[in-house]
Amino acid sequence: MAAHKPKQPATRRYWLFKSEPGSYSIDDLRREGSTCWDGVRNYQARNLLRDDIKRGDGVLFYHSNAKPLAVVGLAEVSREGYVDSSAFDPGSRYFDPKSDSEKPAWCMVDIEFVAKLERPVSRSAMMSEPGLEGMMLLRRGARLSVQPVTETQWECVLKMAGIKR
Repeated sequence: MAAHKPKQPATRRYWLFKSEPGSYSIDDLRREGSTCWDGVRNYQARNLLRDDIKRGDGVLFYHSNAKPLAVVGLAEVSREGYVDSSAFDPGSRYFDPKSDSEKPAWCMVDIEFVAKLERPVSRSAMMSEPGLEGMMLLRRGARLSVQPVTETQWECVLKMAGIKR
């Protein structure tokens, strides 16, 4: 009989979550402490929420549809993907009449507040920063609300924000 090998701890991964500040801002997250990240209705982003985003992962909190467009805070994933019940709630702005509770299509995660950046990092500043040229956020036409971020990109954004690790 082969010896059981303990599973290696997962490597921490990093993400960028977009939110319009008029809908949910970094100040809302700071006040509440944590929230569920519901209402994602894109299959590619859903797959990330369901399959890839894990407890303990880091999140760059990004204000979209704002002036300036910027990373404004940090969060951490506190609960891995689970069924987004807002899809079944006719009173929710995220209601999906095609959703089937027997085969749920949509997922969400929970995140908790870590910090509000004293020095937000604007999209325009990131566009000219060496090391961020491959960042999904900066690609033309990349509109995904949940995006992977490499560890190098994460460190670069933190450095731009004046955060020392």
